Amino acid sequence: MNAPANIQQTKNWSEKRFGPDTRHWLPRNSDSAIDHIPGEDGMPIIGNTLEQLGDYPAFTRRMVAKYGRVYRNNSFGGRSVALHGPEANELVMFDREKIFSSEQGWGPVLNLLFPRGLMLMDFEKHRADRKVLSVAFKPEPMRHYADSLNEGIRDRIGQWSGKTFKFYPAIKELTLDLAATSFLGIPFGPEADKVNKAFVDMVQASIGVVRVPMPFTAMGRGARGRAYLVDYFGKMVPERREGTGEDMFSQICRTRDDNGDYMSVEAIVDHMNFLMMAAHDTITSSITTLVWELARNPEWQDRLREEMLSVAPAGEGVGHNSLGQLEMTEWAFKEALRLVPPVPSFPRRALKDFEYGGYRIPAGTSVGVSPAYTHMMEEHWPEPQKFDPMRFSPEVARERHKYAWVPFGGGAHMCLGLHFAYMQAKIFFHHVITTHRITVADGYAPEWQVLPIPRPKDGLTVSFVPL
Repeated sequence: MNAPANIQQTKNWSEKRFGPDTRHWLPRNSDSAIDHIPGEDGMPIIGNTLEQLGDYPAFTRRMVAKYGRVYRNNSFGGRSVALHGPEANELVMFDREKIFSSEQGWGPVLNLLFPRGLMLMDFEKHRADRKVLSVAFKPEPMRHYADSLNEGIRDRIGQWSGKTFKFYPAIKELTLDLAATSFLGIPFGPEADKVNKAFVDMVQASIGVVRVPMPFTAMGRGARGRAYLVDYFGKMVPERREGTGEDMFSQICRTRDDNGDYMSVEAIVDHMNFLMMAAHDTITSSITTLVWELARNPEWQDRLREEMLSVAPAGEGVGHNSLGQLEMTEWAFKEALRLVPPVPSFPRRALKDFEYGGYRIPAGTSVGVSPAYTHMMEEHWPEPQKFDPMRFSPEVARERHKYAWVPFGGGAHMCLGLHFAYMQAKIFFHHVITTHRITVADGYAPEWQVLPIPRPKDGLTVSFVPL
């Protein structure tokens, strides 16, 4: 059950492709190592990549129907093994035996632009850095973020009021601006615009086809964006350590570890880059999903509005201390995360041999689990396509497998910012629903692109009709 002894020979392989901090990575296995697992390799070179990108849920359903909940696949540059269902999620995410590396799973996609982010750490290093970063998500800082979110969201909703517009690009711009104020403590304006553009370029580069920073490519723009932010954040760390700012960046700059030491400037820069990336794209996707579901289920707008108005007056927003009273609003947000999880699949790399579903899977295998599939399993979610927030009422949820709903991951790598996401969603929808009705044109049914992060292909045309 131990890792193979040839790790040293991978030094040049990993360092050349993904940077000097990756020399300990295991290589992908030879193709023949998982021949015994049923599956298919698809087209030469590209494998099943195009089919997955075209309709990931349909591809997964087809493969499970043909091969079962454990199958071999070839896509995105190599072979991997996909595991499906709550039990697979628990095995991989809870990871009792420390078999699975998140760093080496996400690294081939993210390491060139977001190295040493929290999701690209394993075991003790991950635990130590997560403990330091968690200070920025404690109640007092969260109260400050809530005030900042209320102000920014109230102003933007006023600009959208009475208009028909493309919601996805609009909310993406807003979440970037909110991240700049809550995370970085910089006001809306030219400075925030430069920071936001750098982040957008980095995120786009992370999914680009060209994986080297050549001029005029997405990776080239992403590399320039990262260089700008490394310089931007690095210069500000000493100033923020001496200051009293309540934004997330300032909180992290002032935090000390168990030995009484500050986190290094380089580590702070890497974590801020990653946190900004992880925060804005996922919340953009999830809020968009709930806007769409509320538009086509208007009775739920009425139900949520009644709850919201019992907590705070229309248009005034909701403070941090009152967020817990928006129970049904939270259930609706959870149901949106179930229907369209913002991260459809989670990759890992097996560090040891393991057995699952009757198959022995060797160390070095790329392994993936799929929230998008699990969230649609009828044995756990009757009528899975139906929007029904009552699935998350306590009496219903307590009967369900703990790992049947995993939009934020699980185990040690459970999303550090999940409570921030709930807070931002509740504040946003309180401002919208108490003052507007969300509508869409009759018969409107936008197509969705699922990978890498779900979004409506046409931007989602909605109207915010003032009440």
